[in-house]
Amino acid sequence: MSRKLRQDELDLWRKVAGTADRMHRPKLAQNNKLEAKPKPKPARPDPKPAIPAFRVGDAATGRSKGHDLMSSVADRMDAAPLNMDRKTHTRMKRGKLKPEARIDLHGMTMDRAHPALTGFIMRAASEGRRLVLVITGKGKDRDEDGPIPVRRGVLRHNVPHWLSVPPLSQLVLQVTPAHVSHGGGGAYYVYLKRLR
Repeated sequence: MSRKLRQDELDLWRKVAGTADRMHRPKLAQNNKLEAKPKPKPARPDPKPAIPAFRVGDAATGRSKGHDLMSSVADRMDAAPLNMDRKTHTRMKRGKLKPEARIDLHGMTMDRAHPALTGFIMRAASEGRRLVLVITGKGKDRDEDGPIPVRRGVLRHNVPHWLSVPPLSQLVLQVTPAHVSHGGGGAYYVYLKRLR
């Protein structure tokens, strides 16, 4: 619902409007009326290559990568830069190094798992431990997916992210999937920085 402006509001508006410059000055005709601007001609579209005709039943020529835009956790970890000694990293990946501590997040919700992981990593770093094992489990198949698809193994996908953001990123040197002898795809080796 609108109301009429009071005289003091009109005066203020005129004062402000008087200080502003028009962006485009109108062209005045001989009888002081605004001329109608000619309509601009539509721009000619750039010639684009014609899309080849496609009929139902024809084979598609391009290969689709699917709809999974995020690569797997293992692929992302393999692509991550190596921040630790290569020889130690190789021994760790082969299961030759024994973890000094471990935490099992099986069956925890994300609300419980995140603070538990944070506390565990901080305690392990303060105690001078270097290699710890974080067990997430591989995840279970859900009975009902619902309207929004959920990745299998919510903790398995979130733990590497939690370890890569503060406050834990300042303590973690490297995160690698564990060897089969320590849990395989359902666990991670977390190599901690040496505190000084």
